[in-house]
Amino acid sequence: MATSREGIPEWKTTIIVSTSLQSHKAIGILSAQAHRIRFSDSVHLGAVIFPLSGTAFLLVDPQDLPEGSGESGVTDRIKTFVQVHRNSFLLLFAPFSGNKELETLSVIQRRFLGSNLRVLPVRNDEDIVRGMLTIAKATSRPLSDSISDRMSEARAYIIDKSPVWEMLRQTVLLNK
Repeated sequence: MATSREGIPEWKTTIIVSTSLQSHKAIGILSAQAHRIRFSDSVHLGAVIFPLSGTAFLLVDPQDLPEGSGESGVTDRIKTFVQVHRNSFLLLFAPFSGNKELETLSVIQRRFLGSNLRVLPVRNDEDIVRGMLTIAKATSRPLSDSISDRMSEARAYIIDKSPVWEMLRQTVLLNK
């Protein structure tokens, strides 16, 4: 397995991408990193799916969203995307520097509060790629099992060695 400059093994996977994103710079970056890109017309407009990790990303530009609070085609598209994909992420593409961008982010978060959609603001194509790869890699099978094992070990260590847990154990024993 090839390694990156930092000595971390590089991760390559198959990615299913909406044909609407064929000329998107982020897809070019993924392709340059030697990921296997498969374009599909049956994927939601603007969607990127990582089948091995079960994650799906929807790229949305806030300029596509309506000014008012009314429903739009983009909002309907997001709603359908959330219904179809269990592990869904919305990549909101904008240089978040002004009040309009923050208001757009807030409106989307309130609209989809309680759903399985997670909203990630991204500033540029490199952020899009970095965010997708980080989430997809962390939720893919071998690494997610490793992370889960390490979390279990950390939890066991904390419970075993923590003075707070020891004090709670002693309190319980005294109350018996």
